[in-house]
Amino acid sequence: MHPSQKQKFSNGLQRFSDEPVQEVVSNCMPTIQSLEPHSCSDDSSQGTHPSVPIFEQYCTLESHSGTSGYAIHNSPSTVSFSPNGSSEQDTESFPVYSHQSSDNTCGSPVNESCLTDDVDDLRHKILELETAMLGPHSDTPDICSITNPVGLVQIPYDAEKCKQMMEMISRWDLKEVLCACAKAIEENDRFTTEWLMSHLQQMVSVNGEPIQRLGAYMLEGLVARLASSGSSIYKALRCKEPASAELLSYMHVLYEVCPYFKFGYMSANGAIAEAMKDENEVHIIDFMIAQGSQWITLIQGLAARPGGPPKIRITGIDDSTSAYARGGGLDIVGNRLSKLAESCKVPFEFNAARVPAAEVQLEDLGVRPGEAIAVNFALVLHHMPDESVGSQNHRDRLLRLVKSLSPKLVTLVEQESNTNTAPFFHRFLETLKYYTAIFESIDVTLPRDHKERINVEQFCLARDIVNIIACEGPERVERHELLGKWRSRFMMAGFTPYPLSSLVNATIKTLLKSYSEKYTLEERDGAFFLGWLDRVLVTSCAWQ
Repeated sequence: MHPSQKQKFSNGLQRFSDEPVQEVVSNCMPTIQSLEPHSCSDDSSQGTHPSVPIFEQYCTLESHSGTSGYAIHNSPSTVSFSPNGSSEQDTESFPVYSHQSSDNTCGSPVNESCLTDDVDDLRHKILELETAMLGPHSDTPDICSITNPVGLVQIPYDAEKCKQMMEMISRWDLKEVLCACAKAIEENDRFTTEWLMSHLQQMVSVNGEPIQRLGAYMLEGLVARLASSGSSIYKALRCKEPASAELLSYMHVLYEVCPYFKFGYMSANGAIAEAMKDENEVHIIDFMIAQGSQWITLIQGLAARPGGPPKIRITGIDDSTSAYARGGGLDIVGNRLSKLAESCKVPFEFNAARVPAAEVQLEDLGVRPGEAIAVNFALVLHHMPDESVGSQNHRDRLLRLVKSLSPKLVTLVEQESNTNTAPFFHRFLETLKYYTAIFESIDVTLPRDHKERINVEQFCLARDIVNIIACEGPERVERHELLGKWRSRFMMAGFTPYPLSSLVNATIKTLLKSYSEKYTLEERDGAFFLGWLDRVLVTSCAWQ
């Protein structure tokens, strides 16, 4: 605990002992509103929760351009997604995150009157509370009565659990409190959930250390899940992006400060170049072409191939986020790559497949006889729904479709995380561990006071975090799987592994040294594993 917080903590103990019993209760516990519960559109792990406001103030996950503040709104049902703070869309509530300096303090100190180091004193206070409310000889189980605008709510209360919760808060361990809050949600313990959220609100900050920044977005996901508004918030975040040019710049900053994308592109391109070294006509099918950046270095490399370059045709499949960021359709990508190929004297043709990846059919790919086909799945297959979502298993359908093309090579780049079929609490823990490494790695190359850092984390990472935690069913589109599961899927579709080149391994290691020594690269069973310290983050492999 920070020294200043320890002082306030000790002062709080004195205040605790001096306060009347009824005042202590109102200080320790959050206000609970008694409303009729409604069913959540969720899986069985989420259960049923009443839809009630959590905090007194709410704000969006959108920061103002050129400022460090959020638009704050006192209405629990209205959220603004406009930079000027004007209300544009009604949805569920957002918690307030403190924008504070990047020192070691974690926001405002915890409510001091809720804490005590003396277990006997705690038991005495609880006994006084029971006596005051129930009389000295009551056989009624321990309860806490909370006064609120709606009326008096009687909530069963476990003294031992209360002590454990207060001891946990006194340790000021953000990860521990986040996990406890997620566990309370899983157990449908609304009372504990809201009490912990009231403290988490003081501990997170989009301007703080990596865990504080990540905690802000994970708290956002927990609030959305509790209010059964995960899909509404996720859709709102998607539909109110910054200006396209700004989003493109944020994506570019993330591309430059983290080696994850470059790692994926380099490993895939190296495998494709090796597989196509003797081919005269090459057809690359990219299931998420984005801005087409991956193919710049490949076109340049094939242009210098001994004996002359092959004829290259690229089929690009679009996604809505990339289309918005570039400010137009696939023609922009095609024109850009065509100009590059012309400057390199490479015969080139671009085929725009204007259909979502999950809906691609054979006729959309424009396959021609005599072409050597390479298919690229770079950070896209985890968006495809599988058998756990519904009857339409597009994840395996696409693999079978690709196999029917008899491709020379198929490349796969994916995040090494298990969030597809994991139940809520395990998915929360996995997300916490995975994105802790991501946020820590960003801290190394992007200074904490960098004016674009909040925007990069908010618009390129936070939306995915909220989706993983708050959404279920078809609305949860971030469904990552471990490489072992991908291997099973590819082998079931009839593919065999294609070992990646050790030459590419050496090139990637040189790249990683320019970022940080904390990045790790392992080659195992023909696949590459990129990690941060002891956590694998991205894997790359190839199939034929």
